[in-house]
Amino acid sequence: MRERPSDGPLPPAYPVAGGRPPQPDGDRVPCPPRPVRAPLPRRQYLYGIVIAVVVLLLFVLGVVR
Repeated sequence: MRERPSDGPLPPAYPVAGGRPPQPDGDRVPCPPRPVRAPLPRRQYLYGIVIAVVVLLLFVLGVVR
């Protein structure tokens, strides 16, 4: 690891593509790039809508009773 001199200003920090923000002392922490997500299939949207409707109906029944 390259040591920085103890006197003088800190070296500039540059962002790393797909990585965490730069550290204040200019050191960079590598990390793997984020995976590319495929769009959700229609079946998963349908499951989400059905679950949301069931939760909403249970909520309404709980308020009415």
